[in-house]
Amino acid sequence: MLFEQLHLIEPILKALKQEGYTTPTPIQEQSIPIVLERKDLLGCAQTGTGKTAAFAIPILQLLHEGKMAGKNSRGIKALILTPTRELAIQIDESFAAYGKFLNLKHLVIFGGVSQQPQTNALRNGVDILIATPGRLLDLVEQRFIDLSQIELFVLDEADRMLDMGFIHDVKKIITRLPAKKQTLFFSATMPGEIAKLSSTILHNPAKVEVTPVSSTAETIQQSMYFVEKENKKHLLIHLLKDKTIQSALVFTRTKHGADKVVKELTRVGIGAEAIHGNKSQNARQRALGNFKSGHTRVLVATDIAARGIDVDNLSHVINFELPNVPETYVHRIGRTGRAGASGIAFSFCDMEEKEFLRDIQKLISTSVPIVTDHPYAMSDTSLTTYKTLPQKPVQRHYQSNERRSFRGGDSRRYSGNQSGNRHA
Repeated sequence: MLFEQLHLIEPILKALKQEGYTTPTPIQEQSIPIVLERKDLLGCAQTGTGKTAAFAIPILQLLHEGKMAGKNSRGIKALILTPTRELAIQIDESFAAYGKFLNLKHLVIFGGVSQQPQTNALRNGVDILIATPGRLLDLVEQRFIDLSQIELFVLDEADRMLDMGFIHDVKKIITRLPAKKQTLFFSATMPGEIAKLSSTILHNPAKVEVTPVSSTAETIQQSMYFVEKENKKHLLIHLLKDKTIQSALVFTRTKHGADKVVKELTRVGIGAEAIHGNKSQNARQRALGNFKSGHTRVLVATDIAARGIDVDNLSHVINFELPNVPETYVHRIGRTGRAGASGIAFSFCDMEEKEFLRDIQKLISTSVPIVTDHPYAMSDTSLTTYKTLPQKPVQRHYQSNERRSFRGGDSRRYSGNQSGNRHA
């Protein structure tokens, strides 16, 4: 299927063509017609499936058609609520890209920065508002924002809202919205509290489920490196000497750990920056901007800070430390291999993380191939501890393997399968 077959208006099709997108991803193919029919939607999709475009494109079309028909009164018509500043900015970029030929105003607001530029923009009128919960509630209480005219409401990354402790703020915001509206609800997982919330705000929703969180994209080549904890930094430096690793998003479990990794990489001349909750908003945006532009080759991140990072041609994800929540592994490696593109994920596992590895392999119902041909491999004595783990054949000569399998990571080259929606 092509985007032309989804009954999209010409200005949006023109914008999509300029972005290089021709074929919708599965969630876009299923969701766009539902939203255009003005139905509520419950979407369960992991990161990297292109869900931002799945709601941004039809919202732009509905609001444009309303404006052309003279039905739109003054005020904010669409609200997209998302958990992190980074994700909010990504979504705003998507609306800018897909709506560049439409006369619709969009604005992103989030905390950690001065509110004055945001309030000035609000005074000039906004059709589409993308917001994080805290700053939105703050500006609503200051009477800078009126939610009474909302026609379309999107709750994005609902499970992450719960993880980050925003669920009560979300419920407060929902009480301020009109009873009559179209609601789109997206979550990668559906824990009990999130399922209950969805049932209270959705009315006869259509359900779309694409690539459940228990699976990893087939386009991602995964590899596991057994390494002693103290040798992880040496292994990371060794791998990054390979120039075919064009860009790498490195995950640590803690903010302190992220800063330590950046310090070690910088010491040996590898350009790296960290992004985590202790960084100021300006520092986080500068680091992300440098990484996107290619000025910085390595971005080291914690999980919450990285949710929503969407980078063109991200070739590698490296788990410097395995996550203790197996679903997080799926989300992490989903930063590469997005929307049908190819990608590579390396993971380091020390003795203390073997239980995490078991949980991950149980969740994804497969074993991750082991790389033994590296200079910091565990001793034979240490490796015997892992005999009980399910394993695929040992992968050797990893450098030649990754060169052979990685094809550049530009998702737009593979639009015959799925479009690479870099903003989605």
